[in-house]
Amino acid sequence: MGSFATTRWSLVVASCGDSADARAALDALCSAYRAPILAFVRRHGHAKQEAEDLVQAFFLALIEHRYQAAADPARGPFRTFLLLALKRFLSKAAAREHAVKRGGGRDFVAYDGDEAPTGGAAAAAESPEAAFDRYWALTVLNRALARLEHEAGQAGKAELFERLRVHVADGAEAHDYDADARALGVAPNTVAVAVYRLRKRLREIVREELADTVSDAKHLDDELGSLRAALGGAV
Repeated sequence: MGSFATTRWSLVVASCGDSADARAALDALCSAYRAPILAFVRRHGHAKQEAEDLVQAFFLALIEHRYQAAADPARGPFRTFLLLALKRFLSKAAAREHAVKRGGGRDFVAYDGDEAPTGGAAAAAESPEAAFDRYWALTVLNRALARLEHEAGQAGKAELFERLRVHVADGAEAHDYDADARALGVAPNTVAVAVYRLRKRLREIVREELADTVSDAKHLDDELGSLRAALGGAV
């Protein structure tokens, strides 16, 4: 696995036993990428509370039954593994629901979490797989932006970042910097350079976030391509 040996996904797939470190790594990855899981379940037609219950049950099953023991890092990144495991889980859940209608069954514990993603009319028309990929990409981007904001604060540039945040992920034309330059009391060219550096660092952080979910460089490049496609070319 080379330089990717210390990533969380590599740790998960490297442990076929009941490793506490691997379980912790899997739990961290699942928690970080809960949004795409919930989006996928919602697109399958489950109401908000039912979807949250299913997501919690999926997390518990994934960790307790150590599905990662059968994972092969050569087959793809954590995103691929997670989506396949989720599809299998929902298929079994549907079978159990069918059995419940004939009598018997069990209740899920309600998940006390964030609002379920819906995304409006256009997003509602997308497939569960497309919703999963879009929310995965947005999660990666938001995590990267949060890290970038923290770094800016640590460097004493919180005000600068807050002012330029809107340009960092979406980009901007040169004339868009005029108002920011006046507000910050600097030349427009200074703002353009600051945005360029922030965007460059954001791409580096996005790459680091994705690297934690793959086991080799090829899969990292593939994940970057998938993320850009899901975001419409941004980043």
